[in-house]
Amino acid sequence: MSEILLEVVNLSKHYKVGGGLLGGRATGVVRAVDGVSFRVHRGETLALVGESGCGKSTTARLVLRLIEPTTGDVAFEGQDITNLGGAALRKLRRRMQIVFQDPFASLNPRMTVGAILEEPLKVHSIGDATSRAKRVTELLQLVGLSDYHARRYPHEFSGGQRQRIGIARALAVEPALVVCDEPVSALDVSIQAQVVNLLKDLQARLGLSYLFIAHDLAVVKHMADRVAVMYLGRIVEIAPKDELFANPRHPYTRTLLSAIPRPDPHRVTARQIPGGDVPSPMNPPSGCRFHTRCPFVTDICRSEDPTLRISGGASHLVACHHFEDLPRQDAEADRAQTPVAAQRLALYAARRARGPVVAG
Repeated sequence: MSEILLEVVNLSKHYKVGGGLLGGRATGVVRAVDGVSFRVHRGETLALVGESGCGKSTTARLVLRLIEPTTGDVAFEGQDITNLGGAALRKLRRRMQIVFQDPFASLNPRMTVGAILEEPLKVHSIGDATSRAKRVTELLQLVGLSDYHARRYPHEFSGGQRQRIGIARALAVEPALVVCDEPVSALDVSIQAQVVNLLKDLQARLGLSYLFIAHDLAVVKHMADRVAVMYLGRIVEIAPKDELFANPRHPYTRTLLSAIPRPDPHRVTARQIPGGDVPSPMNPPSGCRFHTRCPFVTDICRSEDPTLRISGGASHLVACHHFEDLPRQDAEADRAQTPVAAQRLALYAARRARGPVVAG
């Protein structure tokens, strides 16, 4: 296994609720992230997946110290960064960057693209004006844009081109880790393929590591090396991509995979639809947080919180009391008949086979 680049241990973020404008006693706590632990190895892509509101994006911002954790530790390149501040934290941020979800909101409309790409170089006092201008040209070419694009403003570009600019900005200071917070969810499918393949090509060329936040499982399958599944602020399963898609062990993971739509109306599949609504993170259920919706629930699920345990290989961890007793579910075989996800993957592969593409 390659070197550990990022290690997160028991990371939590709790938000107090209530008190009003004049302060006063909090009426509750939202457990947005609650005891998350994982590692990202150098050159690897770890995907965080789950429903909206499960804590994926909050986890990403905690890792980058954009928000402060309630508890837990984050180590980057062997250094504990949990309590870093000032110049030390600024120096660290050269090595950790983010690509935001919305390419329309993440770029300053009053700045030219050249100024946007030069800004992180100025912030970190990298180079003089001549070398920074050269670096801007290099960055544009790196993401498939032309040097004359530096003189244009964000509103003059398509969504896919704007996201390429966002990627170039993240790469300006030569980071080791890039957090991709749903970087293609705001784009149409054909443009998604271009951006996803660009990210993979950049990873191969520059040796980048990605923490990839997503809810689209077709994108995850194309991008990730390992996948961590989150539910109500906690990781319930983490495994190598191929193993997780072929044999999901947690009931919630099975639910996510079974929800992939299929275009064949004559094909009957064992789709799993959990009952009830997602519980509130302000008042999560005791024991296993999925027990209120799980078809395999027993008394122990309601009373004892399961920890991540090894399932099969040492790299496959599951937080479920009963995963050893559940019937094997060959999720890949169940999806062999032209699912929408397979069509998306085929599109990504076709785009990739053509080589470099003109930005869209």
